[in-house]
Amino acid sequence: MSLVLGIETSCDETGAGLVRDGVLLGEGLASSADEHVRFGGVVPEVAARAHVSAVVPMVRAAVATAGVSLSDVDAVAVTAGPGLSPALHVGVAAAKAYATALDVPLYGVHHLAGHAAVDVLEHGPLPERCVCLIVSGGHTSLLSLGDLARDPVEHLGDTVDDAAGEAFDKVARLLGLRYPGGPSVSAAALDGDPAAIAFPRPMTGPRDAAFGFSFSGLKTAVARHVEAAQDAGRAVPVPDVAASFQMAVVDVLVRKALRACAERGADTLLMVGGVAANRVLRAEMERACTAAGIVLRVPAPRLCTDNGAMIAALGDLLVRAGIEPAGLATTAVPTVPLSGASVPVPAAEGEAARYPLPTSVAAGSITAS
Repeated sequence: MSLVLGIETSCDETGAGLVRDGVLLGEGLASSADEHVRFGGVVPEVAARAHVSAVVPMVRAAVATAGVSLSDVDAVAVTAGPGLSPALHVGVAAAKAYATALDVPLYGVHHLAGHAAVDVLEHGPLPERCVCLIVSGGHTSLLSLGDLARDPVEHLGDTVDDAAGEAFDKVARLLGLRYPGGPSVSAAALDGDPAAIAFPRPMTGPRDAAFGFSFSGLKTAVARHVEAAQDAGRAVPVPDVAASFQMAVVDVLVRKALRACAERGADTLLMVGGVAANRVLRAEMERACTAAGIVLRVPAPRLCTDNGAMIAALGDLLVRAGIEPAGLATTAVPTVPLSGASVPVPAAEGEAARYPLPTSVAAGSITAS
């Protein structure tokens, strides 16, 4: 069985993972989140510099925890998109270096497909068909999935503006809470009443897209509530605002995910992405799925956020499915839509080979640290 090295650098986490035949053997993860706190969000250039410093140590950490040698790696997978352009380029460059030095295939994979693939490490192969809710800082989508390595991904609905995680970050700033907003808002909500404020449930009306999302208006409703309290000279009830906002987001996600399962006749719901680590969302989704007779699959919280294990898991699926790698033609595509597990390689007009792996580079002629 092939040993696959996965590298993730799409945002502010530098991740490396080693997977063989659906089993996670080792991983390394570093975050530059603390460096972005004073900016209230991720600064691409700061994230990229952090990746440059961390990517080799994280690969070494994954190799060490797996108890293998770097020379044992049979294939490399890397996040090629979507993500922050400077950050993606660091990971792709590193992956090309490793693949060239080791003379192994290189796969450029889609970040969101990686989020779906990571659940395989914990719960085994995905069912033949399932509905997937991806809910993260930059994406909120409902998908219909088949064979993740071979089949195209069908979008049932996506967010038209702010993603759920982005809304958490913006609400955190409104409430004077620390970045990143997801954990901060969730912590503040522990002392609040989720029914204290009747915030709207966006895109749930009879004329709205059944599986579409929009959280910009909800964020605006929170801003108006905070402004009204400040204008009246009242203290902003941060715990109640946080709890009520959080429940509004959770309510929308649960409603639409369950509706998608019902309309598609799916008996399995896969929920992935950074926001899937939210404990209230996990509990409410579990309760609703149990009542509806739907199997809910959610990775452990540590696997929900960006990590190298998910990219290695997706690469492992591609290798086992016999999918052709892109090799050194792999490039970063920051805004690539999710249509399948691999990120398509833009081809120059009239160019057939598109930078194939050079046969003149002998295995071991370049040293990989």
